[in-house]
Amino acid sequence: MIKLWRWYQRCLTVHPVKTQVISSGFLWGFGDVTAQYITHSTAKPPPLLRLSDKDKEADRDAEFKVNWKRVAITSMFGLGFVGPVGHFWYEGLDKFIKLKLRYVPKSTRFVAAKVAMDGLIFGPIDLLVFFTYMGYATGKNTSEVKEGLKRDFLPALALEGGAWPLLQIANFRYVPVQYQLLYVNIFCLIDSAFLSWVDQQKDAAWKQWFTTPFLTLKERGGTDGV
Repeated sequence: MIKLWRWYQRCLTVHPVKTQVISSGFLWGFGDVTAQYITHSTAKPPPLLRLSDKDKEADRDAEFKVNWKRVAITSMFGLGFVGPVGHFWYEGLDKFIKLKLRYVPKSTRFVAAKVAMDGLIFGPIDLLVFFTYMGYATGKNTSEVKEGLKRDFLPALALEGGAWPLLQIANFRYVPVQYQLLYVNIFCLIDSAFLSWVDQQKDAAWKQWFTTPFLTLKERGGTDGV
């Protein structure tokens, strides 16, 4: 592990962007495989096929096959967006807060400003690009992509909004800037699995908890206008 870490450090020093891009692509692809397995494992078989619990679990495991096309599509998101954009985002964010806002590095204001800007700017953009890209990459048309965004964006933003700020506090407080994307990418292994799972859940009932209030307000507005 020590040799692997030293090798990564050398790669990051010599080829920082390339190293971030490749590691992001690998982690997002692995995360999608995890999401596929979770989706498969939690799927309910038709009533006529339900046997004992052991038989059901054995059947699911035996039937699970990785959708490599989807893995490749998700990996490309890590390669083409998270890796390069994330690299320049964290480098630029650090310089902006140091040079423009003139906050003392590692101070409470410094960390708070980073967390706020990351959550309010990069977080929503990342989700918007992910769901839009996944929609078009899997063959959906523009109207289908828009419907997918309405269905998935708010639930994902709400659920991620409760976890990422806490993770980023530790990141911006203790991790050197050159390793901050690596830190994020490690948790992106979980995040990519989560986002892929959200995307594969389609019109799951739990998503309505987030979208129904907004639809109700929109309908009320339309009624009032009439």
